[in-house]
Amino acid sequence: MQALIVLIVVIGLLAVLALALSVKVVKQYEKGVLFRFGRLVGTRSPGLRFIIPFVDTLHRVSLRVVTMPIQSQGIITRDNVSVDVSAVAYFRVVDAVKSVVAVENVNAAINQIAQTTLRKVVGRHTLDETLSETDRINLDIRQILDVTTVDWGVQVTLVELKDIQLPDTMKRAMARQAEAEREKRAKIINAEGESLAAAALGDASDTMMAHPLALQLRNLQSLVEIGVDQNTTVVFPAPLMSTIGELGSFLARETAAAAPAVAAPPAGTGRTDKSLSAAGSAP
Repeated sequence: MQALIVLIVVIGLLAVLALALSVKVVKQYEKGVLFRFGRLVGTRSPGLRFIIPFVDTLHRVSLRVVTMPIQSQGIITRDNVSVDVSAVAYFRVVDAVKSVVAVENVNAAINQIAQTTLRKVVGRHTLDETLSETDRINLDIRQILDVTTVDWGVQVTLVELKDIQLPDTMKRAMARQAEAEREKRAKIINAEGESLAAAALGDASDTMMAHPLALQLRNLQSLVEIGVDQNTTVVFPAPLMSTIGELGSFLARETAAAAPAVAAPPAGTGRTDKSLSAAGSAP
C-alpha cells in the first residue's frame, strides 16, 4: 500500500513537471520559433503555448528595437588624419526564423559588422567631410548594414555618429584656422563699414556745400552734445572764430576812420586864429 502511494506521488510529480515543461509563455513583443527534434516546425505568436517536453524546443525572439553602442574605432581618414569615432546603431528583428537559423548570435554579429562598416565608411572621407557631412556618413553606414543584415532577418533602422575625438595637434591647428577665419571676416566687415562711412560722409559734404547753413546747424548740434555732461570745456567752431575775426577787423577800421575826424579842429576856428595873429603883428 505504501509503495502504491509512493508510485502515485512520483507519477503526480512527473506529471506536474511535464506540465511545467510543456507550458511556455510568449510575450507580446516576442515571437517563438519552434524546433522538434532539431527540425524547424514553425513560429508561435504571443500568448500561452504548449510544447512536448524533451522533444520540442522553443526559442523566443524579441521584436523590439535594440540600441547597440559601437565602441570607439581608431580610423585614418582619406587625408591621413587619425581620429577615434564612436557611434550608436538601432536595429530590430523582422524575421524571427532567419535571426535564429541564419546566424548564431545576432547581437554579436550586428556589433562586429557595424564596427567594420564604420571604419570602412569613415576611412573613405576626409576630416572636414567627417565633421560636416555626418548625415551622409550615417546614411551610407545604414545602407551597407541593411544589405548585409537582410539575410539575418534584421533591419537596421538608424545609425548615428556619437563622438569624434581628434588629436591635440589637430585641435590646435583647427583653432588657429578658426581664429584666422574670424579675423578675416572682422577685417572685411571693418573695410565695408569704412567704405559705407566714406560714402555717407561724401553725401553729407555735398549736402553742406549746397546748403551752407547746414554746417552751422551741425556745429550747434555738436555744441549741444558736448554740453550734455555739464563739463567746463568751451568749443568755438572755426566759422564762428572767423566771424569774430571779421567783426574785430570791422570795428578796428571804424575806430581808425573816426580818430582823424575827432583830432582835426573845425574849419571856421582856424581862420579866426589867423586873422588875430595878423592883426597883432600890424604897427
